Amino acid sequence: MGEALVSIIEGMKRRTVDEFVKKAVELDSPLLETRVKPVSLVTIEKGENGNGVVASREDMEAMPRKRLKKGDSICLDFGDHYVGYVTLKLNSAGSPQDAPAFLRLKFAEIANEILDDSSTYEGWISKGWIQEEFIHIDVLPCELKLPRRYAFRYLEILAIDTSAKFQVVVEDAELTAVSAVSMEDVKPVEGLDEDLQKIDRASLKTLQDCMQHVFEDGPKRDRRLWIGDLRLQAKANYATFRNFDLVKRCMYLFAGLTRDDGKIGACLFTEPVMQVDDTFLWDYSLFFVSILYDYYQETKDLEIVKELWPTAYCQITLALEDMKDGVLDTEKNAMLAFIDWKDGLDRQAAAQGVWIYCLRHGKVLAQLAGDTEAEERISRLLEEALKNAVSHFWDEEQGFFVSGSSRQVSWSSQAWMVLADVFDKEKSRKLMLHLLEVNPEMGVSTPYAYHHVIEALLHVGEKEKALELMRTYWGGMIRLGADTFWEAFDPKDTNASPYGNAQVNSFCHAWSCTPAWLLREYF
Repeated sequence: MGEALVSIIEGMKRRTVDEFVKKAVELDSPLLETRVKPVSLVTIEKGENGNGVVASREDMEAMPRKRLKKGDSICLDFGDHYVGYVTLKLNSAGSPQDAPAFLRLKFAEIANEILDDSSTYEGWISKGWIQEEFIHIDVLPCELKLPRRYAFRYLEILAIDTSAKFQVVVEDAELTAVSAVSMEDVKPVEGLDEDLQKIDRASLKTLQDCMQHVFEDGPKRDRRLWIGDLRLQAKANYATFRNFDLVKRCMYLFAGLTRDDGKIGACLFTEPVMQVDDTFLWDYSLFFVSILYDYYQETKDLEIVKELWPTAYCQITLALEDMKDGVLDTEKNAMLAFIDWKDGLDRQAAAQGVWIYCLRHGKVLAQLAGDTEAEERISRLLEEALKNAVSHFWDEEQGFFVSGSSRQVSWSSQAWMVLADVFDKEKSRKLMLHLLEVNPEMGVSTPYAYHHVIEALLHVGEKEKALELMRTYWGGMIRLGADTFWEAFDPKDTNASPYGNAQVNSFCHAWSCTPAWLLREYF
């Protein structure tokens, strides 16, 4: 690490506590609160496709008449996906209560989660994320205020046990929903077909429920500020809710909470203290450059560009430490860059596209910040990166960018090279059409990666092709009953999960909110 870079990093550290984190704290605002009542009682059963569906409904007037003895349950439908805090008003019926009431409360973002059995979970991340509570109530009646925040539409209340002499009655239920923004602040896109209106509405709801004190990746799981999600959330926010302070707060947090080596971590914790996570992703750290660039394009706030440019430039410089022969060195760590959750994906070529994409933005920021030395250096890096993109990865015979020693052809590699403008627009357009025609086996597994394929199509003017994919992919979730869009979705396997079990999947996930932006930007 050179002396100049060490000096930059030390300067960043000195400013961290004094300026950036303090400014982030000052930009925090109270969340908007909305009181929500359940709209009906529902029965959820397995449908023809094996997924949970609402089989029947009852009016809420029936709820206080329900008597829950051992093994009985009711399921409340709140009518939409929400994030917030639940209060239940409980009573007893029959003889005097002669034992604690033992209840299980199960919160579900989609109907299928009501049918899941948490005892069968064997995924590789903590089952603590499953939204399920086991509660003993010693004295009834009572008002039960649950301290945890939940992300859900459905709430099942099961009486695991009472006694033979009394039953539990749920007299009332209320949710205090929270978000940094209101759906009423956004106008629907006019002139859209009904299916696209539904996609737009679910995209907006996804973004709203992920906008809390920071842009969370998912209000069910992980409830953290991830920089890859932030880049897409911020762009969707600019086209919809336009809460610039929340974006600014998140940028200050990332700039103020860097790792000891100056690199921006993949995500941040804000509780119990603000701190950077120990997860590092090469592409995510570079995206700080693009987030700052996008923020300037929307606000023309030159002051924050000058303020945060040293942090952004530092990410470009530090990214070189993980490169070899002008490309990302993935030999030791195949997931040094994220790109997508797709099993078997070689990420090297797509990472080169990310590198070029961020260098282009960095060059503009350097010019805005008046840093001529950095601008000249980035220009040289950009010229070299473009040459390496072709010499290392382009396969003229196949007509595709290939990645890694296996020369893998993937959807993500083509999308990122197109977004990076490695070729001119017409050649890039032909590449994307070739991709759709050949349909390489190494596809995408998340809305995050699928977004970049669709954005690449829009980037080269193929609007109808992009719209067709949006209808197929995001529309596929809508057809399965989605109120908000999911972290992972495979149309061929609706129970697919990056974690070994879909019970911990997030069904309201930030990186899937982008149709709300794309529909407004391009249609």
